[in-house]
Amino acid sequence: MPNFAFGLGVGTKSSTGEWLEVYYSAPLLNASAELIDAVSGVVAYEGGNAAIELKDADLKKLEAAFLSVGAKDQALVTEVLEGTKQPLVLCILASDEGPTSTAEVYLKLALLSNRLVKPHGLSLAGMFGLLPNVAWTNEGAVALEDLPRRQLEARAQGRVLDVQSVDKFPKMANYAVPAGIRVGDTSRIRLGAHVGEGTTVMHEGFINFNAGTLGVSMVEGRISAGVVVGNGSDVGGGASTMGTLSGGNNVVISVGENCLLGANSGLGIPLGDRCTVEAGLYVTGGSKVTLLDDQNNDVEVVKAADLAGKPDLLFRRNSQNGRIEVKTNKSAIELNEELHKHN
Repeated sequence: MPNFAFGLGVGTKSSTGEWLEVYYSAPLLNASAELIDAVSGVVAYEGGNAAIELKDADLKKLEAAFLSVGAKDQALVTEVLEGTKQPLVLCILASDEGPTSTAEVYLKLALLSNRLVKPHGLSLAGMFGLLPNVAWTNEGAVALEDLPRRQLEARAQGRVLDVQSVDKFPKMANYAVPAGIRVGDTSRIRLGAHVGEGTTVMHEGFINFNAGTLGVSMVEGRISAGVVVGNGSDVGGGASTMGTLSGGNNVVISVGENCLLGANSGLGIPLGDRCTVEAGLYVTGGSKVTLLDDQNNDVEVVKAADLAGKPDLLFRRNSQNGRIEVKTNKSAIELNEELHKHN
């Protein structure tokens, strides 16, 4: 049977030998049994989930093994890496279980950002304990304990080691740039984000890991961890979506297709298709909302959570009495085709 995932990676270690990060240029989903068998003749793989450290001498043999089963992309990776002094790893995941090594985490994040798997399509249980906090610099990943010396060495050579962030996650664009996207500021999209074809992320837009868009979208606000935005939906400037990393919230927030989150709005419930949240309105599960009929008469008051996932709704704030009102959004928004058609 095919294995779940496969990747030949090159990465960075700290001065004490700890893996800091791994780059997979051509990760595979459901690698063929023939490829796994061919690789097993070169490295000591005995099945299961494994991250096997390689030596440069292994690459020639692996290249031949890849070519023998027609895996040309993988063979090209070995060809480019031959002679490198950087640490190498072969990661094979026989099944989708919680990762047990940094190399496994990075392979799963690469699967997401290369659009091989959609958000929530992988087990990431326990991943935070496997990702070291790293100084991401203009010279790559640097362990925090190594940073003072690296900075001093740079100064001694008359240059500055530029620390761009200190985080567990690097920016996605240094690991994957999927086709058909535009990004104003690459530092605002973390590795593990899923950016759908046709998506534009403006300079203030943000996408966290295991989250993102499934198609054409304009993102000028925040897509938090775990949040998925459907095709044809826009996230307005300053808009925010509630993630599931803190606050004890176990509800997965999502945005359906052809929706609009207005500028500076907020979303704390799953939104159905063709819905609009007006600018400046923050809707949480506990928000009390007044349902209106077609004549704008009150029908009943419910919690916003009771409307989770329902389509064709317009959420708005009554400017006279301040209450949140919801009515059927029969004239669902039409996105600006001119903004999206050139992606």
